[in-house]
Amino acid sequence: MRYIAVVSSSNDASGDWSTRHSVLTMARRTAALVNVLAEGPQGHAEPGRVAEVLRAYGERGPLDLACLDVTRMRDAADRLREVFAAEHADEAAAVLNRLLQAHTGPLRLSSHGGGTPWHPHVDRDDDAPWDEWFLASSCLALTVLLWDRQLPPGRVCASAACPNVFITQGPGPERRYCSRRCATRERVAAHRRAHTRG
Repeated sequence: MRYIAVVSSSNDASGDWSTRHSVLTMARRTAALVNVLAEGPQGHAEPGRVAEVLRAYGERGPLDLACLDVTRMRDAADRLREVFAAEHADEAAAVLNRLLQAHTGPLRLSSHGGGTPWHPHVDRDDDAPWDEWFLASSCLALTVLLWDRQLPPGRVCASAACPNVFITQGPGPERRYCSRRCATRERVAAHRRAHTRG
């Protein structure tokens, strides 16, 4: 079962379903998958690692990911990386519009036969292949974030040593790095460069 939810009723009997499948959570899942799919030699992530990320972001049931599924998901991740690389909302919107036009079906609601609360899908079928589901649901989440904030939904880490992408929405000043580790590493490197010159 593959799904994404934008909103869910507060009377939902499934507890925290709407929190686990919020737009922001699904966008963060997109970033985590883009990053894990780039891991390994020549970007060949292991199916088990991809399944771990999917489970961490709420996917349930058996996750029978074959190597071919992961290869196709990596191709989708490469397309989605363009959204994170966009510097401005207009550029991110142009990439998302292109992806939505080429890789999604019409907006529809699904409850997966009553197994989940109603939520939107833009993949062509509830049993769409992993890559189609990943690309379509990611486009939907990133589109809603861009719409809501009128800013690119994410970015690529500013550290030259890190190719990771991340979602920029959150409290505090705008982030430039995917993690505190990358920010600290860059601050230390800048400090060393300043002292070497001085």
